[in-house]
Amino acid sequence: MTIVVNDTRHTIDDVPADMPLLWVLRDRLKLTGTKFGCGKGLCGACTVHLEGEAVRSCLLPAVAVDGRRITTVEGLSPDGRHPLQLAWIAEDVPQCGYCQSGQLMQAAALLAHGGTPDDETIVATMSGNVCRCGTYGRIHRAIKRAASGDPTLGAVPAVAKET
Repeated sequence: MTIVVNDTRHTIDDVPADMPLLWVLRDRLKLTGTKFGCGKGLCGACTVHLEGEAVRSCLLPAVAVDGRRITTVEGLSPDGRHPLQLAWIAEDVPQCGYCQSGQLMQAAALLAHGGTPDDETIVATMSGNVCRCGTYGRIHRAIKRAASGDPTLGAVPAVAKET
């Protein structure tokens, strides 16, 4: 199978038909930013983008993404200066950090659709991502801050829709 992950083409041999994308990313490609949480698609720790849309990589058979584009948290911004990453720091979001890559990827998919989401949209979109530390208020503020183009986040490019 061949997939493009974070703009790099990978050919992966001997992928069992039932192997989730999560394990291809973590074990075969050594991209360990995407986390294993529940294994049932309920917690959101394994969220990645499949051609710009947020998906749960623990549920998605790797063979189903053959020839498609995947973005992981490592590919969100090569220099760590994506507006969401900067807003996460500015709002002091991370506690234990385990859920953060999934939270960031879910939020990035939301912001990629353009505009500034209202509170109801943020809550609805992020409701499938669990944070054991309970930093939901900070996550919410960070998403609003990134979407607003807050200049205190530094000179970063505007959130753009993935291609």
